[in-house]
Amino acid sequence: MGELSRVNRRLSGTLNIVLDTLGTKDVSLLFERVIEEITETMEASGTVFFVAEGDGYHLKGKSVSLANVKIPRFVASGRMIERLTTSAGHALRLRVLAPTRDALRQGRLTRREVLDEATHEIHRVRASTLPPFVSFIAVPVWFGGHVIALIEVGWDQVHPTRREDAELLDAVAQYLSVQLVGVFSTLRQRKASHLDNVASELRESLMKTGGANRTQVASCLASACEELGASIYAIHAPIPGSIIPTVELPGGEEPLTVSLGLSVPMQACGRDDITESGVRAIPDEDELAEWLEGLGAPSVGAVLDLGCLWGERCTYLVLREAGAEPLDEIELSFLRAVAHDIRELVLGDEARNQDKRIAQALQTGMRNELQSVEGISTQGIYSSATAAAVIGGDFYDLIRLPHKRACVIMGDVSGKGVEAASVSAAVRTALGAYSWQGLEPARMVRLLNDFLLGFSRLETFATLFVGIVDRQSSTLTYCSAGHPPSLLIRASGEVESLDVQSGVVGAFHEMRYRNGYVRLSEGDMLLLYTDGTTEARSPTGDFFGDEGLRDAIMMQVPRGFEGFLDRMLNVLDNFTERRLEDDVAMVLLRFDELDDRDEGEGPNVSND
Repeated sequence: MGELSRVNRRLSGTLNIVLDTLGTKDVSLLFERVIEEITETMEASGTVFFVAEGDGYHLKGKSVSLANVKIPRFVASGRMIERLTTSAGHALRLRVLAPTRDALRQGRLTRREVLDEATHEIHRVRASTLPPFVSFIAVPVWFGGHVIALIEVGWDQVHPTRREDAELLDAVAQYLSVQLVGVFSTLRQRKASHLDNVASELRESLMKTGGANRTQVASCLASACEELGASIYAIHAPIPGSIIPTVELPGGEEPLTVSLGLSVPMQACGRDDITESGVRAIPDEDELAEWLEGLGAPSVGAVLDLGCLWGERCTYLVLREAGAEPLDEIELSFLRAVAHDIRELVLGDEARNQDKRIAQALQTGMRNELQSVEGISTQGIYSSATAAAVIGGDFYDLIRLPHKRACVIMGDVSGKGVEAASVSAAVRTALGAYSWQGLEPARMVRLLNDFLLGFSRLETFATLFVGIVDRQSSTLTYCSAGHPPSLLIRASGEVESLDVQSGVVGAFHEMRYRNGYVRLSEGDMLLLYTDGTTEARSPTGDFFGDEGLRDAIMMQVPRGFEGFLDRMLNVLDNFTERRLEDDVAMVLLRFDELDDRDEGEGPNVSND
């Protein structure tokens, strides 16, 4: 009766394993059910479940009965019972023999003798790779000619194992193999997708800060390592007079007396020496792993090399505790992606900062300024769209000329940085020279167009407003080349648009430019602005637009000239919630004293 009961229990347990795992989508539930059903069916003390990866066997589960028992989380291929089961091709019934007196005299038992109960052969096996059992059945799970997992079912005391039990577990393993292949594929896909998302989030967090400085990079690396259940330790290049780098470990800074396995030595730190970041896994028999383990430090992980950043070598150890799972290929790929992104962002910041310094140097001597002109009151304002205040191409100027004349200029050069600043400086210099020659605006812009087409090798163009104010004749002669229409705010409060328009500057040799004319009266104001003003967006995506600009003007005119542009910028800031997408420049001129007060109409337009 006892034998019949045992057989029935085995059959019932096998059926339960099949029914409980059939079509299971929950990966963790699948492992849990299989392990507990096997343990109960075999009336065992416990069960452990290892999954085969390219580098060895990773612990994926153990029965509840072993919750407080320490089991290695990883065992390299060829070092555990798996080697015996792979050779045999089926489940093995094994028993760990008691150590001999000679073995006990040697102290620590690094190897144990294991008896194959079927063949009575004795094998010597690393003690650290054995399950916490005396008697056990080791079951390989085969698929496509390869072992994809290893199940070890055991008893904590000597227990008679039967051939039928081993055959039953082989049958269970054969059924599970199909299920497990699907599960493993799902696990890998989920893990890869999750880590891809984390890498993207880390990159975005660096980009949102407007740069990647040391503190931000350290935080990014720490977050990446935390995601992998690892810690990060900085390696410092040798100090002058030494050839030995040092590494910060939990116990303090240690001289690194073994090789890191880098393709480029730590002493090398130049853009030509290192062209990309790198990540190297640390094998468990690597001299670096043994050196770390000898110090009692974490020893499982990888060397991460960012190359030369900020003028120094940036290399780190990414480590898990000894005995932990090594970083698998998905995790190493994640680290490579993070390292690549960090290096690209830092080098990009360095290049941008260099360009910014050059651009700032160019613009320092070409600051936006409005010269003092008798009879004209002025205001100018510039607001950068970026917190980093990247040098843009918006500029303005007011040049005092002889015979009660003045030249007002506003321009917007495409792009930002060195190219835009260089072109802006050249445009302002050229227009200043042309204005002193007494040329009309359309002629000035025509000459500038030819100059720009030969000046920039890049596809750079500009929009311009050039106006000549003649206080003797009370006229404004202007050329608006692709620029937003300037507005004339009459002393009476009416707003007129200066609508004579021409094409942009620096695009085509055949472009024709036209002059527009308007008569001025004392108290009139001229408002110039760049397209960042009307193209400003609200958080909902609405444009400020021409209508919004006119409405804002009508609201601010009654409040007077003083502070007019500051109030206009406040209106824009409120509309966009201080999130400008483009730079904004505005200039306001008020004509206080004009000699010719004849209100008659002058000519409206002429061609260059």
